[in-house]
Amino acid sequence: MPDINAWNSQLIDRFRCYAGWVGGNFEGIPLLILHTVGRRTGQARENPLVFRRSGRSYVVFASDGGADHDPDWYRNLLARPRAVIEVGDRLIEVSARVAAGAEREEAWQDLVRAIPAFAQQQRATSRRIPVVVLEPAG
Repeated sequence: MPDINAWNSQLIDRFRCYAGWVGGNFEGIPLLILHTVGRRTGQARENPLVFRRSGRSYVVFASDGGADHDPDWYRNLLARPRAVIEVGDRLIEVSARVAAGAEREEAWQDLVRAIPAFAQQQRATSRRIPVVVLEPAG
């Protein structure tokens, strides 16, 4: 298994170099960079994430590739829901909340229609993959 941190770092560098365009395996797939603070370490963290739009909000998915555990960025957001996202060349302050009920189902189905590989990730894990709504602050 490749070093995920090194891979993410390369992806983030490419994202910033080309104002949000990454290409390759991510051709046509919208990505953002989520900035969080580690809940235990207090250190700044950055994670590239697939997103979908919902009105003014950005919706991200805590799939962690279908792992049986929630990703660290998700647990960091639960501890500190205020964050910053990079979309293209813009920085946006956001407040995070976990989607539930019909809102979660609609967002999940929208993602699976756009990127069917996420359905495989859900089948790979026994946990229900969280859907997180990032609402612009202010």
